[in-house]
Amino acid sequence: MLIGQYEHTIDNKKRLALPAKFRGELGDKVIITKGVENCLVVYTEKEWEVMSSKLGNLPISQAEARSFARIILAGAMEVSLDKLGRILVPDYLKNYANLKKNVVICGLSNRLEIWDSEKWDSYTKNAEKGVEEIVSKLGNFGI
Repeated sequence: MLIGQYEHTIDNKKRLALPAKFRGELGDKVIITKGVENCLVVYTEKEWEVMSSKLGNLPISQAEARSFARIILAGAMEVSLDKLGRILVPDYLKNYANLKKNVVICGLSNRLEIWDSEKWDSYTKNAEKGVEEIVSKLGNFGI
């Protein structure tokens, strides 16, 4: 299971080491794409098949569905992990997420998110302020 929060750095060659704890579960290749809130999302090949299938089944008659599918699917790139567990973050994705040197990699059960460290700190501070309201709304989902 992909869980936890890890601080890493992007080197001068735009390589990012994924947490060693996750490498066995991720496999040799992963899919990296744009996420919401200007972070990046990393999927295993198996999870990407599930996600891309769901996106492919969105109704093309709805503008929002078309737009979301385009952003996620067109923004996706298959990348290989090197022997040290690093991936190359494409420039267009690095720019989208405004990634600098320091990043936070978050395990979210079936995927990873990659955030610029400063943006992650700001996001979590704001989210934690409203956690009680968030939890009350999630009751509809059985949480």
